[in-house]
Amino acid sequence: MDRHTLAQDECDQSYGNKSRASGEMFIAREPAPPPSSVETRCQASRLDRRGKKQIVRFYKYFAPAALAVLLLCASSIFSGAVRAQRRTSQATPSSIPSPRSVFGFNPGDDRTIADWKQITDYLSRLDKASDRVQVQTIGTSTLGRTMIAAFISAPENIRNLDKYKAIQARLADPRKVPTDAERDQLIRDGKTVVVISCSIHSTEIVASQMAPQLAYNLATANDADTLSILRNTILILVPSPNPDGVDIVANWYRKTLGTPNEGREPPELYHHYAGHDDNRDWFMLDLKETRNITRLFWKEWFPEIVYDIHQQGSNGSRFFVPPFYDPANPHIAALLLRQVGLIGHKMAADVTAAGFKGILTNALYDTWWHGGFRTAPYFHNSIGILTEASSARIMTPSNVTREQLARSNTRGMASAMEATTNFPNPWPGGAWHPRDIMQMELIACHSMLSLASNYRSDYLRNFYELGKANLASSSSAEPIAYLIPAGQGRDENVAKMIGTLVEQGVEVYRLDHELHGITGAQNLTTVTNERGAKVKQIVVALSSSQGSGEIPAGSYIIFLNQPYRQNVLALFEPQVYPDRTTATGEAERPYDVAGWTLPMSMGVDAPAVMSIGEAANERKLTLIESENDVRRDLALQLWANDKSPIPNPIKAGIRVGIYQNSRAGNMDEGWTRYVFDTFNVPYKSFNEASVNDANPRAGFDAIVLPSEQSRANPDSDTPAETARGISERGYANLSKFVEDGGTLICFDGSCAAVVRQMKLPLRNVLAGVRSSDFYCPGSVLRLNVDTANPIARTMSKDTDAYFISSSAFEATDNKVHVIARYAKDDVLRSGWLKGEDKIKDKIALAEVTIGRGRVVLFAFRPQHRGQTWGTFPFIWNAINLSTGQ
Repeated sequence: MDRHTLAQDECDQSYGNKSRASGEMFIAREPAPPPSSVETRCQASRLDRRGKKQIVRFYKYFAPAALAVLLLCASSIFSGAVRAQRRTSQATPSSIPSPRSVFGFNPGDDRTIADWKQITDYLSRLDKASDRVQVQTIGTSTLGRTMIAAFISAPENIRNLDKYKAIQARLADPRKVPTDAERDQLIRDGKTVVVISCSIHSTEIVASQMAPQLAYNLATANDADTLSILRNTILILVPSPNPDGVDIVANWYRKTLGTPNEGREPPELYHHYAGHDDNRDWFMLDLKETRNITRLFWKEWFPEIVYDIHQQGSNGSRFFVPPFYDPANPHIAALLLRQVGLIGHKMAADVTAAGFKGILTNALYDTWWHGGFRTAPYFHNSIGILTEASSARIMTPSNVTREQLARSNTRGMASAMEATTNFPNPWPGGAWHPRDIMQMELIACHSMLSLASNYRSDYLRNFYELGKANLASSSSAEPIAYLIPAGQGRDENVAKMIGTLVEQGVEVYRLDHELHGITGAQNLTTVTNERGAKVKQIVVALSSSQGSGEIPAGSYIIFLNQPYRQNVLALFEPQVYPDRTTATGEAERPYDVAGWTLPMSMGVDAPAVMSIGEAANERKLTLIESENDVRRDLALQLWANDKSPIPNPIKAGIRVGIYQNSRAGNMDEGWTRYVFDTFNVPYKSFNEASVNDANPRAGFDAIVLPSEQSRANPDSDTPAETARGISERGYANLSKFVEDGGTLICFDGSCAAVVRQMKLPLRNVLAGVRSSDFYCPGSVLRLNVDTANPIARTMSKDTDAYFISSSAFEATDNKVHVIARYAKDDVLRSGWLKGEDKIKDKIALAEVTIGRGRVVLFAFRPQHRGQTWGTFPFIWNAINLSTGQ
């Protein structure tokens, strides 16, 4: 470092106001000490920067307060669940603790990290010191940490949170607003409720570090912009919906500082069950964290805007903001897509005005898929915003070369070095600091909050009108409801599905007396469109050609004339993903999955109701309040606490092991543990040491290998299986385990190594096939099941299964017992399937006998993300064939 650079660094450190070349710091600092010699030397540099500061003058609430201003606070009465009383106080910016004064560093500094206790402790101190902030507990995490939300607004709003919560509840359900005059009064009185959520993916850590700084800025600044935001909005700041992960990453990062592992991801899942998939649970609500946030959003506060802050890979764009890429889900209102674009373009313009390069819109991230933090709001009439900042190495700076950028591309961005309309100013490469990430996120937060403030009444009115529009059908050909008929026999599945719907605000009723109507299953069929191309289309196969049939009492019905109509349709209809290909003819990969139809995944019959004979006032219905209502109806054990009441389906004495890679977290393994814990199945996790060095038969009767692709080490000649954890000797021991009477159960990606190493007579017909010839990215497919096989006990002859770039087998000799095949016709049930002929009638589930034991191979994932309850019985049946102690 030369002398000029050193002098520049001294100036930057003294004033915390770096030039744009290294990352300008829009953070409110503690009151500055008297001028130092360093400050004197830096005066000329500061004058040179004034021009740039004019560009970003509307971010001035991030600058230090120049004067101490007395803030008078009246006595504040809050909900008894939060506190009985708040004392009258006088606070000045200088009396409010800054993050630096509590942490000992500025959030965003290189190689520093605040853990969950530090973050929550700081926000608690801010609550006590500022009448603009109130911290509420919203639940506990999977591992028992306290989850919080910080409510930030003007003092008079904070004192009246219950009032504004009630306004939001009425705006969310227009049936509670009988007149236009009442609607207009609610809009005049209400505030735009905005959620900012940080670091659900815990290795994307910077946003959780930014949260205390954002809260401090809003608690101390007194410029006109900030005061307007506070007056017109209520911010619900969630420092992280994954507290366990924040600590997992913080502890690992501190442990590895100064070692070769510094900046690398921890070797364990950063959510106990889901890892990265904790952001794939927002319609299934399996995880405690998801349920806590869902209750806050769609039962209590009904926000108009939800902003989910993420980070992406290091070598592409510096910052992605909406608008999103195609395709859009057909059940998202056009107005919401326009509002998303408006906020995104404001963010992009403001971050660009601040001097950042590499800002990307209209690329990669789409709005097709339902189950994410920022996509769930669309189906609740709210705006969902996602940003993705380029990552550093946790909190360690990275260096990105032009060559790395030139190789980076994605759909909507041909190259990270090529300027286009949606990417007009590429970043040239260089050092990339956590501070850069934090600065962009702070600016984006202000962009959104300023819009929410300036257009408060528009956001409230649009929110109300979207809910009102859902109360009426847009087409006479649409269903009027969905039915869950009584007597299906899968009571646990029915209870879970209805409970999940109710938790996210969907209205479900029990029929206390039979009704009469026309119902039919919604299926996909192939038709020829006006261009002569064959496409999939949803058709309703009516249950009877004789007119109305009886809908039995004890059934459950979900009417579509409710504010969350689009949520119901998006979950119950089959998805028809458009056939999208690249210029080379390969399939264009969706951002996540293509199909997810809830009743199909759950194995629950849920036909569409096209008409009902009885008038509304003649129907005897009871509104379902919780899953326990359904469990009571079906004589199931009730939920009494966090422990699942579902009875263990496994026979006593069978010792089950689940393989857990010691070198890297595996989400499919985490979801497998989740399913076993939910069904109270006893198991023991083990790693490769248990099989590499000994025959595991002494400890286990059944072993489950979750889906995991072999990971070869590119820097060595080590076989892929060894790099993954299980060695060749380990597979030999697993083979001996089976010969000695054990049951080895393989899910999806784990099958390939087992087939190869144990020389099983199976071949994956999809291996090496190009996506131009076959592609199926997360879709529901139909199986034809041999119900005479014990592993298929209780299963239907036609069963839906989840396929996510999975496998399809052919047997190479007659030793293979086929349990299920992909259907001979109409394989696709929901999603996208390209090249259907390659998979028709191929093996989906097989059993191979070796010695006294068996290998059971699932070509698909029977427990995918904890959502596919319809195929769980295959797992339990396979385990129950084991010979126990």
